[in-house]
Amino acid sequence: MTAWEVGTLRPLPVALLGEHYRRYRLPDAEAETAMACSLKRYGQIAPIVVCLRDDVPEVLDGFKRLAAARTWPSPQTLSARLLAADERTAKAAIYGLNRTGRHIQELEEAWIVSALVREDGLSQVEAAELLGRHKSWVCRRLALLERLAPEARADLRLGLLPPTAARALVQLPAGNQVEVLATARRERLSTAELRGVVELIGAAAGAAQKQYVLACPRAALAQAQATGVRPHDPRLSAAGNRLARQLGQVIEQLARMDHWLRYRGRAELSRGDRGLLADGFVRLAREAGAVAALAADLGAELQTP
Repeated sequence: MTAWEVGTLRPLPVALLGEHYRRYRLPDAEAETAMACSLKRYGQIAPIVVCLRDDVPEVLDGFKRLAAARTWPSPQTLSARLLAADERTAKAAIYGLNRTGRHIQELEEAWIVSALVREDGLSQVEAAELLGRHKSWVCRRLALLERLAPEARADLRLGLLPPTAARALVQLPAGNQVEVLATARRERLSTAELRGVVELIGAAAGAAQKQYVLACPRAALAQAQATGVRPHDPRLSAAGNRLARQLGQVIEQLARMDHWLRYRGRAELSRGDRGLLADGFVRLAREAGAVAALAADLGAELQTP
């Protein structure tokens, strides 16, 4: 490419523009459609920003404008401003150029931080200085991405997993993330439903409860809503939150048992089942009665001013 002074504008054919750095931005089909309408109506208002890599102008800012321009029926050009940047400063520029307007999202920040630390070899302190942030901010962004299971990261890059859902998933171990993703795909869960499933999995008392949530997510969510299961309440202490989860789990199990006893019960049991389960139901009645009396006593005490 002929001499091009840094900071100046030049019209560039859309076909020549590279998207090497596109991987640090989340896809946004709705925003790209809106940008296409804007370009057709008003033309290009702001230039895109590029840097040169092997004489190829690589886009740093303006991916939506580029995607919109590529929908035009005939070859087009975009006005571009040249920025002098090596690999490290190019990534920092992507972050800096998007700190205004539609702010760069947390997971996009995490991709940039991960690339600086894992690919370019910067320390967390050096990455923080380059981006103008504190080391703890860099540490949090790095942990956010590296706690996300590979399957979830792949879906995120393809736009199949919303960022809000990804932020919820990182609360779980990688294995549980994969299970929840599979459930979300199978049941076509909304983002809100997926977040609810994550909360229920995190609060589950054991493997059986987790399997129930994964097998019947909407039923589990409905039961949790009816019984008031809350995985975390910022108003409670750590001990209070643990007790709240235990209460929610016990109430949920009692609601399920109540439903079974009322509407299914004996008809489902074979003759052999009845003999083997009899002692268990006797113990349930005894223990439930004792716990009910103690719970009523404590409840009354806690309600007293």
